[in-house]
Amino acid sequence: MRDRLRCARDGVGDGQLFDGFYKCEYQAGEVVGRSVMYVHAGRMLGGNSAFAHVGSYEAVGDEIIGRVAGQRHAVDRRFKTLYGNDDDEVVIRGRAEGNTWRFEGAPTQAPGAVLRSVMTRLDEESMPAAGIVGDGGIVNGLYSVHIRMLDGVDGGLTGVMLLHDGRMLGGDAFFYYLGAYSSANGRWKGEILNQEHTPAKGDPIFGGHEVGIGFSGSCDEAGAEWEATALAGKRSMRLKATLTLLHRA
Repeated sequence: MRDRLRCARDGVGDGQLFDGFYKCEYQAGEVVGRSVMYVHAGRMLGGNSAFAHVGSYEAVGDEIIGRVAGQRHAVDRRFKTLYGNDDDEVVIRGRAEGNTWRFEGAPTQAPGAVLRSVMTRLDEESMPAAGIVGDGGIVNGLYSVHIRMLDGVDGGLTGVMLLHDGRMLGGDAFFYYLGAYSSANGRWKGEILNQEHTPAKGDPIFGGHEVGIGFSGSCDEAGAEWEATALAGKRSMRLKATLTLLHRA
């Protein structure tokens, strides 16, 4: 997916390219949140610890105009819906400002309300080389991912993960993931680098660390599982993850 990550549509406005991988910070009324988003060739795929975000966009002059819908994948009272609707769709319009994009929009079910969002590009240079995907390998798409600690350790993460032809990226409200995998015959294995895009001071396990994760497990057309060893500083931990396919890509 490296070529796709670097490939973009024609320049927008002053030459800033929209396609890429971003962290998103948004506010809609009293709801404030963060997520990650990958945009490429007219599609927007991303999310955070409780929601997947799926949409489309087009360049019109020096603006980007898009439509993004939410889909809840985890029940968590800490993450509020936008204007009370889990699956509401937001129409957004925005322009580049330096290395960020600023958007305003309105949910289709509440056209008088206003959502404001800032998208800041994330570094993709540390992404490893793509793995090989053969027959019976994991399906390209956007997945929810639920990670829990093993060996009696409390804690875990939920987020989203985009898999495409041997490369992966994803994240949540505090972290983003870059990785690579190989898969065939209902099995897969790979490596992930978990990094903060926003300080996660309340997370005693992953906060403040770049976490390397090597994993292996099983997969089918609906999702996947893996077990892994994660290295956070000098600490080694075992994890287990469940991935559920939300949208093919």
